[in-house]
Amino acid sequence: MINQKIEDALNEQINAEMWPAVISLQGTLPTHENLLILQNMQQETQIPQDVMRAKQRFSIIGNSPALINAIERAIRVAPIDLSVLVTGESGAGKEFFPQIIHNSGARKHKKYIAVNCGAIPEGTIDSELFGHEKGAFTGAVATRKGYFEEADGGTIFLDEVAELPLTTQARLLRVLESGEFMKVGSSSVQRTDVRIVAATNVDLQQAVRKGKFREDLYYRLSTIIIDVPPLHDRGDDVTLLARKFASDFAERYMTAPITFSEEARHAMTLYRWPGNVRQLKNIVEQLALFNAGREISRHDLLDLLPSARHAEGDNPLPQHDPHSYEQEREFLWQSIFALRGEIAELRARLGADAGEAPKRAVGFLGHTPRRIEARDLLEDTDDDAGEPPTLVDAEREAVADALRRNNGDKKRAAEQLQISPRTLYRKIREYGLD
Repeated sequence: MINQKIEDALNEQINAEMWPAVISLQGTLPTHENLLILQNMQQETQIPQDVMRAKQRFSIIGNSPALINAIERAIRVAPIDLSVLVTGESGAGKEFFPQIIHNSGARKHKKYIAVNCGAIPEGTIDSELFGHEKGAFTGAVATRKGYFEEADGGTIFLDEVAELPLTTQARLLRVLESGEFMKVGSSSVQRTDVRIVAATNVDLQQAVRKGKFREDLYYRLSTIIIDVPPLHDRGDDVTLLARKFASDFAERYMTAPITFSEEARHAMTLYRWPGNVRQLKNIVEQLALFNAGREISRHDLLDLLPSARHAEGDNPLPQHDPHSYEQEREFLWQSIFALRGEIAELRARLGADAGEAPKRAVGFLGHTPRRIEARDLLEDTDDDAGEPPTLVDAEREAVADALRRNNGDKKRAAEQLQISPRTLYRKIREYGLD
């Protein structure tokens, strides 16, 4: 009866002010955990039914807008026989989306075959995908069907598609264009009718520029792109997933369940999670094993996070939003201003300014002692410096200089510029520095 009252209240779109009253129906205090559960239930009432069915079928946890949008795109494209490219970081859950597409489309009663292209040796990948004739190579003692022949009428999922050799990419392009292929060692053309869904954690456009991936194949595969959000961009989904993993572990191994303190939950939402959902599950299962029945503190969590502890203290978590463009812009201005100061100092040392010292002392990159405003960049460093460079030129030079300082190491360059790697990649493409 009480649970029905809660459900009825949520169906009427309850808001934050009503939650304590709803919780009081159960005779409990309105803790953060209870509010989070109710908030999750309320969000789910606002999610389209087809998305909810897909989440339930494939046990997808989370209600972040970016995740819901990705699932909606997969469902929308499912009935249309177009090639789909799923992008996202490793461990973000890309493997669920080809299954959603297959099971929501007309091919759902046919075969679904998932192939990890990165796990198959280069010498055998053609045979695995397209099959071979008896005697085609040493060890080919019988004719064998490949995945494309086996999946005829169904869907084939090519995970880590960027790992395919260029020769195999040419064969795959032919299948996409005409549905034709030849087995290894055969001169007979065969036809197949398959839907191809590919996935990668690599920037394929950059791979095309480097000559590691065919441009024509990229455009064939990326008719529709579904971007799976990384865990650190999914907000409270992190704590929902952690609670689910902890509950599953306790149920599977019959141990006392763990809970998470408010500080631990807050730390989870701030941490970068470079391994995404896969890393979170690994951490939670370790905590559940060695701390059964306990409340996990922030300290317990940080003990297991790689590179979590600084030499001086215990705070690996950013004090600002790591993806705040306002913060990134400020750090970039600081870097540009510092670079400009260094150029002025170098000019003075070379005697270019007739002994006149720079007007302001500027530290090295990232150590400007005060807040830098855009107007500071427009002030000449000295009276004879001539016209100042444009902001675009200065920003481009700051990025190029950081890359040179770090021998092309983009991760270290991004840290030095105090911007996210994603922003650095965008600037590299924008200024043609790749």
